[in-house]
Amino acid sequence: MRVAAIDCGTNSIRLLIADVPGGPGGALSDVARRMEIVRLGEGVDRTGRLAPEAIERTRKALLGYAAEIAELGVGRVRMCATSASRDAANAADFAEMVRATLGVDPEVITGDEEARLSFAGAVRGLAAPGPYLVVDIGGGSTEFVVGDAEVEHAISVDIGCVRMTERHLHGDPPTPAEIAAAEADITRAVDTALLAVPGHGPATLVGLAGSVTTVAALALHLPDYDAARIHHARIAYDDVAKVTTGLLGSTVADRLALPVMHPGRADVIGGGGLILRVIMERAGAASVVASEHDILDGIAYGLG
Repeated sequence: MRVAAIDCGTNSIRLLIADVPGGPGGALSDVARRMEIVRLGEGVDRTGRLAPEAIERTRKALLGYAAEIAELGVGRVRMCATSASRDAANAADFAEMVRATLGVDPEVITGDEEARLSFAGAVRGLAAPGPYLVVDIGGGSTEFVVGDAEVEHAISVDIGCVRMTERHLHGDPPTPAEIAAAEADITRAVDTALLAVPGHGPATLVGLAGSVTTVAALALHLPDYDAARIHHARIAYDDVAKVTTGLLGSTVADRLALPVMHPGRADVIGGGGLILRVIMERAGAASVVASEHDILDGIAYGLG
């Protein structure tokens, strides 16, 4: 069956069109993967509302996705909206826009469901020893999931690359005091999450989403963004720390000049790298396995 999965987060909106295997254990066959930076959650941490301009940016991206879904003969569509939509007082305006544009209702999923979908997408086909600690570093929240074949524990906490940048990292580049404030905020949330799941025993740390894959691309010194080389690459803590220090010490213009950097991620990648570095420190992880498969894949498997 051909399905379409859409993940609408705080920073980006992504589409996966795939053919789902008939039996359990099979792999998805990708038809198309798309990503647009729409910054839906811009200002939500401060105002509690989705900005009209952010909803309009998302609508324009969805128009393109809807056209591709129709063209490629998709049978089933599911759109999941995550952190920004959970936080917003005017989420009904967003839902009305999605219905009018895409023809389906967005599912504003809980942090727990987001975590479980991310885990399902990340660990299927992963050739690394379990149990796993899967961390999905988004724009507004980060999900922590522990499990082996199935999810055993999950928690979502309100730290993400956009939220931390808007809350703390105002300078270009951010000042040492701003970085220290962000690190303290992140550390409190990470310690809470690792205690809850619990996250100190798993054999393999798996990192999902654009902050992790961009840090991995930089650590691998790739000449351009290459998803095939990033997927399941194992990145040492020292390399994550070095890349994060470099990102936090550079201007947005400097980051934009990096060949692997998506233009819509350049202003928030320092915060994302800092979240990853703190997770690795607090969990005692010597390395992280970067995954290009995440909540999108989990949504798609669930449609089959």
